[in-house]
Amino acid sequence: MFVIIQAHEYQKHAAVLDQMFRLRKKVFADQLGWDVPVIGPYERDSYDALSPAYLVWCNDSRTRLYGGMRLMPTTGPTLLYDVFRETFPAAADLVAPGIWEGTRMCIDEEAIARDFPNIDAGRAFSMMLLALCECALDHGIHTMISNYEPYLKRVYKRAGAEVEELGRADGYGKYPVCCGAFEVSDRVLRKMRAALGLTQPLYVRHVPARSVVTQFLEMAA
Repeated sequence: MFVIIQAHEYQKHAAVLDQMFRLRKKVFADQLGWDVPVIGPYERDSYDALSPAYLVWCNDSRTRLYGGMRLMPTTGPTLLYDVFRETFPAAADLVAPGIWEGTRMCIDEEAIARDFPNIDAGRAFSMMLLALCECALDHGIHTMISNYEPYLKRVYKRAGAEVEELGRADGYGKYPVCCGAFEVSDRVLRKMRAALGLTQPLYVRHVPARSVVTQFLEMAA
């Protein structure tokens, strides 16, 4: 199941969040060699202290993690503006309540292979993207912004996502870093479901739902 975890739910879902921060260290620090803050077995940075929402893929009891990512409003501090400002044009204004940043997307390939042997890494990543589109649409978000290396455009295309590259810049590592705007709409959602051969939602909506956009507007008031 794919669910959103908001700040007021961190304690309730402490076990799966613990696994997510461990997975982030494994993927971004150990495997990819990124220069990211590591504290013991965890990868956390200053943005995790700003009450972001996390989209997680976990089992029904929410005790085993398969993947996750961080969602933050562009109306507050973001990696996009604080670190990757050179990746998009100076005239571009990406600050709006309906525009959110997605970062630290990762999947646990070993856990997925163990529990879902018919789902390879490519399909798992596409499922995360589809769940993100469903979640964002459900919460009134019309655009997701992300920074990524050029090779990931093939992954996004395979998932049926529609991404407009706003710009790219060198100087962040071995490869250029791109800035892309992901359209969130019913049309794109249908396209992504068709690409994966799925008809039912992956994202499990909270009942009653509390919009992540509403949460951050309340916090800013």
